[in-house]
Parts: sequence; C-alpha cells; structure tokens
Amino acid sequence: MRPGPPVLLLALVLALALAAGPPPQEWSPREAHTLNWNKLSGFWYILAVATDAQGFLPAKDKRKLGAAVLRVHKRGQLKMVVAFNRPQGCQSQEVTLRKDRKKAVFRNTCAYGGLRERWDRVRGVKAFHVLSTDYSYGLVYFQLGRAARTHRTLLLFNRQNVSSFQSLKEFMDKCDILALSEAAVVLPKDETCAHTVLP
Repeated sequence: MRPGPPVLLLALVLALALAAGPPPQEWSPREAHTLNWNKLSGFWYILAVATDAQGFLPAKDKRKLGAAVLRVHKRGQLKMVVAFNRPQGCQSQEVTLRKDRKKAVFRNTCAYGGLRERWDRVRGVKAFHVLSTDYSYGLVYFQLGRAARTHRTLLLFNRQNVSSFQSLKEFMDKCDILALSEAAVVLPKDETCAHTVLP
C-alpha cells in the first residue's frame, strides 16, 4: 500500500527541515579577554567600516579615512572622540562610555544624551565591544541607536594608515558572520578628516 499525499507531504517537510539544519542563532559578540585599556588608548585610524545604517558614508569619490581617539577617563569610563567623513563633510563627535557592571561592554548610559551626535541621528551607543586586538590593530563592534531601532557597525582600527592582510581578512570574516559583507567598505588613504582629531 502506497502512502497517501498527507504522509508524503509530511515526509518532504521533515526532509527539508533536516537538510536546512538548525535555525541560525543571533551572533553575540564577545570582547577580547584580558584587554589592556591603557595599551588600547590613543589615536587610531579607521581603515574599514561595515554598517547597516543607511546613508552613513558619502559617495565613493568623497570617502576618507576615519579616526578615533580612546582614553580611559576614570575607572570604568572610556572617553572617545571619533571623526568620519559623512555626506555633510568631516564630522567629529565626543562621547563618554561607561563599563556595564554585568557585561564586557561599554555604553552611553546617560539616557543617550551625552552623545553629541550628528551621525544620522544615531541616538546613542548601546554597546561598544573590542572583538580582537594586538594593540597595533583592533576590530571594534558598535550597536548604535535607541529602543528597538539599532544599527550595527563594524570598524577596523589601525595605528597606521594601512592594514595587514590578516586584519583585513578578519574584518571581512566578521562581516560575513554579521551579514554586513555587502555593506563593507575599505576607506581610501585620504587622511584629511582623520587628522582633525589628532591629539
């Protein structure tokens, strides 16, 4: 006796579910262990960026290197100045982030009001993670926004204005994990905007 259509349909659905595997889990970034914030402090070029924030970067011919200056301000506080060339021109912002008591993350806890933002009205830093670093380069993951609206951004930091093949590969691998590969941009070596925040 042949199985009827409902049994065949059930078998087909089961086979497809098994072939697809378990549903993908949301990637949860983990901060680099034993991070020395004093060694991480100082001036960084931002060589590459990947973000799901629409309109974050200007047109291709107007892009420039970004920059960040990190300072441990007090215990559990990180002061950060960031410069980026945006569609409106070079803009810099300063924000003080506080270490979360329970998680390995810094965030802007002042109701997002401490961010002097002009970044597409980004609204605040919900999370700042250093994913990996050897203190000559750093892979940094941001969650920006407020409430349910969150933008994810991955940045490649470097002390020099050029990246190694290995650090760029790591950046692209993380972009794949975050599904940001199509938004990944390696910035041209124009330093004029980056140098506006040199200490």
